[in-house]
Amino acid sequence: MKTFFTILLVFVVQIFSAQEDDYVYANGVFDFEENKTQKIFTDWTRIRQSPNVNSPVLDSLQSNQQILILKKDETILKLGERRANWFKISYQKGDSTSEGYVWGGNLCVGYRNKNGYDFLFGLTKTLAKKNPDFNGTIQQNYASVKVMEGNTLIDEVSFETGSGESLSYGSFATESNHKLKNVELTLKATVSGEACGIPSYDQYILFKDKKLIALPQLMSVGDADVYYHSEEFIFPNDKDGIPNAFIFKMKEMEKDEKDREKKKKATKTYVWDGSSYKLK
Repeated sequence: MKTFFTILLVFVVQIFSAQEDDYVYANGVFDFEENKTQKIFTDWTRIRQSPNVNSPVLDSLQSNQQILILKKDETILKLGERRANWFKISYQKGDSTSEGYVWGGNLCVGYRNKNGYDFLFGLTKTLAKKNPDFNGTIQQNYASVKVMEGNTLIDEVSFETGSGESLSYGSFATESNHKLKNVELTLKATVSGEACGIPSYDQYILFKDKKLIALPQLMSVGDADVYYHSEEFIFPNDKDGIPNAFIFKMKEMEKDEKDREKKKKATKTYVWDGSSYKLK
């Protein structure tokens, strides 16, 4: 396992190093369509007169404010590991409609409305994290999911989302309670890369009693038929599921220098008591 992750980390670092001086493209998770509605993720996001950080601030918008994407500007701003275009937008405040420019990194990667609540998924920051395999640090992105009632924040949970290379695609979905006791619904936030060897991350979040509960994060990665590593949960309503528990399953394959496959499997069971989970 350690050898596998060492190879993976070297591969990712090589990709990052090769592109560290070239930020002419934005992360795919921030590629928003023109003439489509979107929502503000970062609270009190600044709306500017033109697409740059030195432009006069026209307004500030709260999380969950709905906007309309008018046009994607070619200007790209990089903050930490987040790279996004500026967008010309319009929005409603009271009886008036206003326009301005917003940085795409402050918008939701995804949002959903369910049972009277608004759920928002977005990227929040980049922090330096100690590298477990080499000396030095790595740049780690963080995301969060918020549950809102109007402009009021009810709860929020944060989690890691890998490097900028894992921000090519993003998705956000509401799911059933998977037959977990007292759970109202489940949320699933995903980010992934577009190249071989770039990890994808799945973050499941339970919603109960106006609280968000993040489950252990899942990671999957592969490179053609050289290696793969996959993780998944088996919930009570899935085949082979068990009542009020969720099962973690990991599968891994790595070929050696003689093209022989080395496979590994691991299973862990988390017990859910109706309010929290623990490893069995």
